[in-house]
Amino acid sequence: MDPQEEYDEDQEQLEPLMPATVTRLTLWDKMGGRALTIAIVVHLIVLTLGAFWIFQIIKQPEKIVDFLPPGGGGGERSADHAVKEKKMKTIVPISKAKRVVAEGARSTYTIPDQGDQFGEMSPLTSLGGGGMSGGLGGSGSGHGFGKGNGSGNGMGNGHGAGKLFGLIPLAMSKRCSKGDRLQRITENGGVPACEDAVLKGLRWLKANQNSNGSWSGQSSVAMTGLALLAYFGHCETPASEEFGDSCLKGIVYLVEIGMKNDGKIADNYTANHWSYEHGIATYALAEAYTFCKEIGQVVPYLDEVVQKAGQYIIDHQNVNGGWAYAYAVTGGHTDMSVVGWQIQALKACLHTGIKFQGRSTCLSRAWKYLAACQNVNGGFGYSGPNSGVADYFTLTGVGALCLQMWGKGNGAEVNHAIKYITENTKFDYNGVCSDLYGHYYESQAMMQRGGEAWKTYNSIFRDQVLNNQDGDGSWKAPGGGGKIRAPVATYQTDKVYRTCLCTLMLEVYYRFLSTGAGDRSGL
Repeated sequence: MDPQEEYDEDQEQLEPLMPATVTRLTLWDKMGGRALTIAIVVHLIVLTLGAFWIFQIIKQPEKIVDFLPPGGGGGERSADHAVKEKKMKTIVPISKAKRVVAEGARSTYTIPDQGDQFGEMSPLTSLGGGGMSGGLGGSGSGHGFGKGNGSGNGMGNGHGAGKLFGLIPLAMSKRCSKGDRLQRITENGGVPACEDAVLKGLRWLKANQNSNGSWSGQSSVAMTGLALLAYFGHCETPASEEFGDSCLKGIVYLVEIGMKNDGKIADNYTANHWSYEHGIATYALAEAYTFCKEIGQVVPYLDEVVQKAGQYIIDHQNVNGGWAYAYAVTGGHTDMSVVGWQIQALKACLHTGIKFQGRSTCLSRAWKYLAACQNVNGGFGYSGPNSGVADYFTLTGVGALCLQMWGKGNGAEVNHAIKYITENTKFDYNGVCSDLYGHYYESQAMMQRGGEAWKTYNSIFRDQVLNNQDGDGSWKAPGGGGKIRAPVATYQTDKVYRTCLCTLMLEVYYRFLSTGAGDRSGL
């Protein structure tokens, strides 16, 4: 073979094994750029699909519009605004100022479920009047909170309690909505003037509070307790815009006294009647604690004073089952008037959730004392079954109410007492039958019974109270300048005292729900 042909043949065999051209790799190719580009494109596609799903499938929550104004009075303003305005407002009592209250702090106590076995919390009562011989003032040895549009749990135009008062007993929360109050006034035989009179009375109390937070010049502890109870009866708390500062000052005044005296709350511990004052003040501070805890208002030492004050009542019950002047455990003078305040205070303490020792045994003994004071005619005597005033047993309402508030409203004792009141009571504000103390008890007991008994009583008491309020919001002296059918009637000379009593009477329409005792179908 020719050498040239052999060379050509070899070249033909090698050509398929050699690349035709040599390609130079870029830096992007060397770094794996092509794969990275593909990954980026894939991620963009996934993100696009995700964004579409979020905006098209998941709807944005609707904006809730609160139509309630941030201000207002009488309990109808926005709770959130009011609480923020006064959030954790710290007023430290002078004595034992050892705690530091941090913003956002909460008490460790819990507010109990309102469905306890004892029924509804008792209505307020008053002190003096029917059965105060030797007692207080006597001569011898008691905004729409939350949000909503009126339905469900709101407290706008509806009748729910709202989240702010969702944990307090229902019987208390029902007073916190103007809609609820007006509805209950109408349903229970009241008129709009009842609500107007209450507001005027509260404004008079606010204008006549002492600079140290107390009320009145005599028995200031008891009068301060009554004024606070009148505030709470209208759901006025330290968070209230119009009455908040006044309310808080009154609470702190009583707490300060309790801290100085190891839980005892009175003006003068050597006076026989200090057991009245302590009972009233304990009642008021227990209600204050229940409200303040729910709105997040920390009042230093309030829980401590309530616990000590309530336990003192339990530990100083008289051996006969009642409570005596100066809290004498043996001997001493016991009567229905003193007993009424202690039993109410213990009921208010129950709703705080604070633990007390020996309460059940204490109450069992109290029921026996009450039974021993009831006459065969159904009336309850002052210090026994035969101790009425003139021709009337002025403390019959006390006995009935004390039993009703602890779930005993269907018993024979209460039935007999209600019958006695219906058949015998009289109310003439400017005459002898103007015992505001006795009638305050009776108004609560008859409201609790309801039905025809309440209708009859309401027709007697309502206009007598409404028609005797002065233009400044206070109430004029009852009795027309004459003697009243009552052992002691210090409210004749103490304007704060009688204004508190009358204000509380007119709050009866909504302050507490019925205990369920008796027929209310007629209302």
